Amino acid sequence: MAAPRDAIPLLVLSGPTAVGKTAFSLEVALRVGGEIISADSAQVYRGLDIGTAKPSPEARRAVPHHLIDVAEPWETFSVARFQALADAAIRAVWARGHLPLLVGGTGLWIRALVAAYPFAPEAADAGGTRAWLEALAQRDGWEALRRRLAIVDPASHAAILPGDHRRLVRALEVWEHGRRLPREPRPSPYRVAFWVLTRPVAELRERVWARTEAMLADGLVAEVVGLLRQGVPPRAQSLSAIGYREVVAWYFGRLADHELVPLIAKKTRQYAKRQLTWFRREPGARWLDLAAWPWEEAIAQVVADARRLTEG
Repeated sequence: MAAPRDAIPLLVLSGPTAVGKTAFSLEVALRVGGEIISADSAQVYRGLDIGTAKPSPEARRAVPHHLIDVAEPWETFSVARFQALADAAIRAVWARGHLPLLVGGTGLWIRALVAAYPFAPEAADAGGTRAWLEALAQRDGWEALRRRLAIVDPASHAAILPGDHRRLVRALEVWEHGRRLPREPRPSPYRVAFWVLTRPVAELRERVWARTEAMLADGLVAEVVGLLRQGVPPRAQSLSAIGYREVVAWYFGRLADHELVPLIAKKTRQYAKRQLTWFRREPGARWLDLAAWPWEEAIAQVVADARRLTEG
């Protein structure tokens, strides 16, 4: 991901859910004079606070955060939109003389930004392609669309999970407009220092369980019910986030009370595993086990790297 020496420096702090990215990134930002750009596909939505573990108001006062609460919960929010908004935020942060920190666990978003993936214009789906593809899925089934994608874009077919209907439709929509989704890294428009925070699997499992219990204790159910009563569709993209979709299922009687915590924790663990698999494929990423290093020493490593980055 080589970039020109005069490119904007960008510190990336990623890792699986519940690893501790929020606290770690806040401390780094305070020490290097940074501002945080969120790379979390659920934190973009207003009203989704508890289940997304958004930084607290105190944290957001201490360090400016960007790309949080930039979309309504009934909207769709694409990787292309993230890329454009994040790039603008990074340039504005650097223009103010601060170091931009990209923090989050949505691997595709991070890669699309850092590798400058090209995206076709999404101008309100002008040709109705998305609606047409969704109608085909209703008529012929989602597997028929997957077979179609396997023929026209095998790389995307291999990369997209069978149940990820949104990305399946998006890949076909892009192909129909004459451009395949890019899969190979490109030269980055930024000078990047990429860190992946991790912990032992057993510790992550414990943290996921504790976080799930804490979210429910803090009012996740009431948050989801409130969104539904405001008119947010149960199948909205925002409510497909882990934790939210399980509470929606509970609300409509598809889950019993005692099933809620175990299912959210299970889905979160599975997601964390997929995140780790994704980040292992990131060229140039450095891994930092937060259980293997004392807190101050772990912070010091990343702070030193950030200072080298800004010094060029």
